[in-house]
Amino acid sequence: MPENLNLLRAFWGFFFIFWTAFNTALVDVVGSEQQIPLSVVKLWASAFGGEIKSIAAKYSGSQLLQKKYKEYEKDVAIEEIDGLQLVKKLAKNMEEMFHKKSEAVRRLVEAAEDAYLKHEFDADLQYEYFNAVLINERDEEGNYLELGKEFILVPNDHFNNLPVNISLSDVQVPTNMYNKDPAIVNGVYWSESLNKVFVDNFDRDPSLIWQYFGSAKGFFRQYPGIKWEPDENGVIAFDCRNRKWYIQAATSPKDVVILVDVSGSMKGLRLTIAKQTVSSILDTLGDDDFFNIIAYNEELHYVEPCLNGTLVQADRANKEHFREHLDKLFAKGIGMLDIALNEAFNMLNEFNHTGQGSICSQAIMLITDGAVDTYDTIFAKYNWPDRKVRIFTYLIGREAAFADNLKWMACANKGFFTQISTLADVQENVMEYLHVLSRPKVIDQEHDVVWTEAYIDSTRSKGILLGVVGTDVPVKELLKTIPKYKLGIHGYAFAITNNGYILTHPELRPLYEEGKKRRKPNYSSVDLSEVEWEDRDDVLRNAMVNRKTGKFSMEVKKTVDKGKRVLVMTNDYYYTDIKGTPFSLGVALSRGHGKYFFRGNVTVEEGLHDLEHPDVSLADEWSYCNTDLHPEHRQMTQLEAIKRYLTGKEPLLQCDKELIQEVLFDAVVSAPIEAYWTSLALNKSENSDKGVEVAFLGTRTGLSRINLFVGPEQLTNQDFLTAEDKENIFNADHFPLWYRRAAEQIPGSFVYSIPFSTETANKSNVVTASTAIQLLDDRKSPVVAAVGIQMKLEFFQRKFWTASRQCASLDGRCAISCDDEAINCYLIDNNGFILVSEDYRQTGYFFGEVEGAVMNKLLTMGSFKRITLYDYQAMCRTNKESSDSAHSLLDPYNAFFAAVKWIMTELVLFLVEFNLCSWWHSDLTAKAQRLKQTLEPCDTEYPAFVSERTIKETTGNIACDDCFKSFVIQQIPSSNLFMVVVDNECFCDSVPPITMAPIEIRYNESLKCERLKSQKIRRRPESCHGFHPEENARECGGVSGLSAKPPLVLLPLLLTIFSR
Repeated sequence: MPENLNLLRAFWGFFFIFWTAFNTALVDVVGSEQQIPLSVVKLWASAFGGEIKSIAAKYSGSQLLQKKYKEYEKDVAIEEIDGLQLVKKLAKNMEEMFHKKSEAVRRLVEAAEDAYLKHEFDADLQYEYFNAVLINERDEEGNYLELGKEFILVPNDHFNNLPVNISLSDVQVPTNMYNKDPAIVNGVYWSESLNKVFVDNFDRDPSLIWQYFGSAKGFFRQYPGIKWEPDENGVIAFDCRNRKWYIQAATSPKDVVILVDVSGSMKGLRLTIAKQTVSSILDTLGDDDFFNIIAYNEELHYVEPCLNGTLVQADRANKEHFREHLDKLFAKGIGMLDIALNEAFNMLNEFNHTGQGSICSQAIMLITDGAVDTYDTIFAKYNWPDRKVRIFTYLIGREAAFADNLKWMACANKGFFTQISTLADVQENVMEYLHVLSRPKVIDQEHDVVWTEAYIDSTRSKGILLGVVGTDVPVKELLKTIPKYKLGIHGYAFAITNNGYILTHPELRPLYEEGKKRRKPNYSSVDLSEVEWEDRDDVLRNAMVNRKTGKFSMEVKKTVDKGKRVLVMTNDYYYTDIKGTPFSLGVALSRGHGKYFFRGNVTVEEGLHDLEHPDVSLADEWSYCNTDLHPEHRQMTQLEAIKRYLTGKEPLLQCDKELIQEVLFDAVVSAPIEAYWTSLALNKSENSDKGVEVAFLGTRTGLSRINLFVGPEQLTNQDFLTAEDKENIFNADHFPLWYRRAAEQIPGSFVYSIPFSTETANKSNVVTASTAIQLLDDRKSPVVAAVGIQMKLEFFQRKFWTASRQCASLDGRCAISCDDEAINCYLIDNNGFILVSEDYRQTGYFFGEVEGAVMNKLLTMGSFKRITLYDYQAMCRTNKESSDSAHSLLDPYNAFFAAVKWIMTELVLFLVEFNLCSWWHSDLTAKAQRLKQTLEPCDTEYPAFVSERTIKETTGNIACDDCFKSFVIQQIPSSNLFMVVVDNECFCDSVPPITMAPIEIRYNESLKCERLKSQKIRRRPESCHGFHPEENARECGGVSGLSAKPPLVLLPLLLTIFSR
């Protein structure tokens, strides 16, 4: 018992020591809290807030401008915008614009078909034409090359300042075609007559850009004429017949099943050619088509097993997915074609009954090195007598033993037979099937105008496709029809195709790697649901695809400032169809001030006088006056055009009278600020350290005024408010960043930020401050303007450190200061980014990366909230296998050059018979492989952070490993800023930093399969030309056709392109 008592005493002694130590730790923590008194931090925040707002208000002139607009308050009329009426009016404007373009194309169709009918083919025709690659080229003796005569080229800003010839077109011929082939020369000769129509079209509609004729023979005539430059291999890889726009115009939508023979006889080069043939067929399929690929020997092998028994849309992602699986094919066993044909016919029949596919043409593409039978019983069962499924057969290799069977199969089923012996033969032979599919459209005498998705870059007939004529419609032309001033600060217009793909949308990002501006591989097939991703049920998307007219509302999270900040708002969407096209138009208006518009009224004389001020500029990308209609107006700025229009000097100018009236109003109201800024600049006692460099304002009409308080060469940020600084000027699809952010700030307060660098480390040396000017003091008041300043970061930070040294003690001795090593002081904004830190290198960083434990606590306490965002247009780094295997041959031109590798083998038929290539490319041969890092399209998830407006101040303690870390956060009055003071003596290394780095969303195999199978709602093209009873089915490759001279059809096309 005494021993137990001793143990008990020892235990209580240990507990007492532990309790004492713990209690001491608590005392220390309390003492630490006392070192960061809230009252002192509040004093610092108040002092800094008052000082910096005084500077921002003084140099921006915000109070003067607010006063001036208030003086006109009784004379203006505030109107609520009728979203439905607005979108209908915009759709009508676009309809008229598109109709104008289609008329230009129809004139080209008529001229081309007429010229062809008058031309007699001459196999010996010699004709010197302007070859786009050879023009202006000379030999060593200084003489022009053949087909390379002098061709005058002059830079033209209407064509992106490229050197062009607006009097003539020239002709591009693919590298793998002979420039003087009789078919090419004859086609070029008769198509010269298009030059007059090109020029006439451009005179009638000066907003037109590229016009062209893509011949079925392969040449491409382009107006205006321009020089084409080969790539580093001396190749012009462009073949118009391979482009999506050509194929879309030439054929109707189709369902295709590709059957690939992978029996043992297909080993080596034959399998390589077969894979290349499949890849080339995939190139010819577009977004209105559906497909699947089945490999067969004695069994069936779906290239993508997940899609057993069905077809998928031929969008880029699906085609690339199948291409990746082609490398997994290997040859062995015996080919049982009957099993494959039965499967293909059943699949096409069942898929057709689901109503999901093209509901138009259907085809089976058979790629094999032979067939032992004609399988007429299978065709009789599934396809005769209507022959609704065409059979296209591709015989791989030089062997002709089974050619007759394959020819018969194609000819008996309205298809086409071709033999492919080398990789270089693939592309030209694959293209033959397009001519067959174009026959019904030709015979129907249809000249459907085909509209394509966005890119960066017919008369009486009896059966031959002559080619495709077209013109490009720049997306900026669409944007010019949209009155941005009517959409409000956050409002925007957007358009989509019948497949739900974006034609234009401010969130569409077709390029990546800023500075290099490379096109994303999937830039033309971004779905509306990928940018308006908050609409999880696709209500908006599906209504627009189905060409409905209506309204839809939802809360959205719109990112700004390179995606690092987020604005949460409610949008009202209004939508309708654009008649005569497959497109639908939508308008998004943000609730609150975004739904209201006001009209002011001043005399023309007053407005003109105040527009003359040198500091006034207008949004270059807004359409105040249409300066494209007449060549003499093209060099005018919008400001010059308005002045000449108002003074009657240019009666032919077409201008937006309503917008111009509001511009005049804004010019008059904002004019006094110029004198105000000038007086500040002239006062030597003001801004002596030149901390404030620029003052600026912008109004809802795109009018801007800028004043420099330092010389242009002294500006810290030389790009600010210039054309290079896209986010901070008025653009066709958005207001400046400082305007948008100020509009969401509490009226009368300023929003402060530092610009983000595109580099990893932020090297900004300036701070921007802006505030919104409202007409009334409620949410129904439109934000009429925003004003602001840009100052040196060093000047801004100096003001902060000065304020943080203040204290309330009578003796002037401060118990605590930001100079103390025991604490760290930060200034962060409402999105958590650091503007001031004792470590200057942390400027611009997210606070959570520096103080992860504190940021985590702020999130837990509700001072900040995390918002999860998604990017479905991201590019992720991935390691891809790079090898000398067949995969590298799937590009047509790589394949063409790689064919040289086999040239010795191809020269000696004997060696081919013994399948030397099979030995060379045996599946057992080790491949030289290496990992190559590339950027690939991906989906990512990432966070953004926003402060809670209702929480002005907070204190907190964080339990770390062996200490408690205290902090104080205090809002800076009249701003979006917070002062954060953190205990620097307790380290929370166990709490990881919080980053904003995006995380790639990886889909497991099951989810990948579901995504492949899921078919979003789409609307089929209205026209379908699948079959015609007058087709000449005997023209099927290797079989004599009819003796009558074949006629032609020329198909019209209009492209919408990115030209921003």
